[in-house]
Amino acid sequence: ELCDNLRMTTIPQNAFQGMSNESLTLKLYKNGFEDIHSHAFNGTKLNQLILKDNKNLRRIHNDALRGATGPDVLDISSTALESLPSYGLEAIQVLNATSSYSLKRLPPLDKFSSLLEAILTYPSHCCAFRNLRREKQSSLLSIFDTFSKECESTMKKPTNEILLWGFLNRYRDDSYNTSLWSADKNTYPFAAGEEASPYSYSAFFDDSEMTGFDFEYDFCQPKILTCTPEPDAFNPCEDILGYGFLRVLIWFINILAIAGNFTVLLVLLMSHYKLTVPRFLMCNLSFADFCMGLYLLLIASVDAQTSGQYYNHAIDWQTGSGCSAAGFFTVFASELSVYTLTVITVERWHTITYAMQLDRKLRLRHALPIMLAGWMFSILIATLPLLGVSSYMKVSICLPMDIETGLSQAYILLILVLNVVAFIVICACYIKIYIAVQNPELVAANKDTKVAKRMAILIFTDFTCMAPISFFAISAAFKVPLITVTNSKILLVLFYPVNSCANPFLYAIFTKAFRRDFFLLMSKLGCCKSRAELYRMNYFSAYTSNCKNSGSSATAPNKASQALLLLSALEK
Repeated sequence: ELCDNLRMTTIPQNAFQGMSNESLTLKLYKNGFEDIHSHAFNGTKLNQLILKDNKNLRRIHNDALRGATGPDVLDISSTALESLPSYGLEAIQVLNATSSYSLKRLPPLDKFSSLLEAILTYPSHCCAFRNLRREKQSSLLSIFDTFSKECESTMKKPTNEILLWGFLNRYRDDSYNTSLWSADKNTYPFAAGEEASPYSYSAFFDDSEMTGFDFEYDFCQPKILTCTPEPDAFNPCEDILGYGFLRVLIWFINILAIAGNFTVLLVLLMSHYKLTVPRFLMCNLSFADFCMGLYLLLIASVDAQTSGQYYNHAIDWQTGSGCSAAGFFTVFASELSVYTLTVITVERWHTITYAMQLDRKLRLRHALPIMLAGWMFSILIATLPLLGVSSYMKVSICLPMDIETGLSQAYILLILVLNVVAFIVICACYIKIYIAVQNPELVAANKDTKVAKRMAILIFTDFTCMAPISFFAISAAFKVPLITVTNSKILLVLFYPVNSCANPFLYAIFTKAFRRDFFLLMSKLGCCKSRAELYRMNYFSAYTSNCKNSGSSATAPNKASQALLLLSALEK
């Protein structure tokens, strides 16, 4: 026993050689150890190696246990170790690594061939041992299945009867201490130790398949490995995306969101036309949805890199800057997108309601402070989890799902309520717009139907995005979850980014104004010149017509020109 010696900073080579030929229990806790050298325990027979509470212990050399026998028990709790040695773990039956927060990765699992109990710091590490148990069971069942098939194909019927009789007698016997296979091949012809026997194990299996395999101990009385802490509902034993089909879909969706919104931004910013309010708002919306695409790209990339071994990367990812950045991106993008959609809808309603009152038209100088407030609000909401109000570290998809404190719960509810209010405002504005444009004196019937369909699509995409997520998130915020984290990942991929994919098409790419800007931009690059010239002529013709109509409406507003303004507002 060696403890409370803060001046000892290292354990050198052969530090305990010759101390005793008997099994040792080394209690080396609460010292100043920082490093354990190669062959530090050479020449010892270790029963227990207790290194707990060495707060400064950061490194154990890979060969520190080389030359030693054991240990059966290794305790590294409350240390600063970042990794375990790669050699000498085969004999460990009990591993205690509680409060070892720097130990974020485990060595290859095949090193723990004798492990029976693991007491760890992070629940995700227990997923590794859960997978190890499954692999072990599958391996044993495979061996037994192969063995049974070989019996049927190679043994004669009398031998089969003897084998079956012995097998049944074995399980009728209350004692499990005798070997299933007797060395007397006249009784049980599968003598494991007799190479001459044509029915030995080696006749059916390679040496690599039978290494360390004992039928009675491994199959009839298998070892049960226990591990704590068990994974919780927020971090189940699975990869980031969980389902294989989501792994494919998320790439398609994030590429669509990034490409669509980048195209819109590029065309609008490079257009030679004046930056109007609708263009300015559309640029903000495209940037927000572009950020959502970046979030999905980041999640998909990390999932692809950690697939099958997420348990070894979970801590680094969820506590690192990558997950914090992903969480910031998604909350900022989501809130700025919802805010901008609301402003765009209100602007359309205002334009149509006061179509003939030019003095009440929304100008760029009005839109700038409105959107500045939206940016500040979105940045504030996305920053709060980084400051301790909820957290992005709770789940692998980096959403703020931490509702442990009242403040965190209020934060989640505030976001959800604001999103629901925004959706109600959007629906109300579109209903008012529809009532305005369905006036038969203003708009022809076919135009009325076109406008109605367009507004229905806009509302449907908003509803598809907001409704399922808001419903399940509100129930979870009240600590009555109706969906698991695993299933919520389906919402993340299929519903959460719907607006980010649809907005660039519904609000820009499918509009005449955007198509005009796009072909004019392409003509500058030497493409689509004839199409661009056609759009120039149409624009000039429409501009001339509007000028004439506006002149005549000075005395009596023309209903046709009013209808034109209504429809052009919807086409922006």
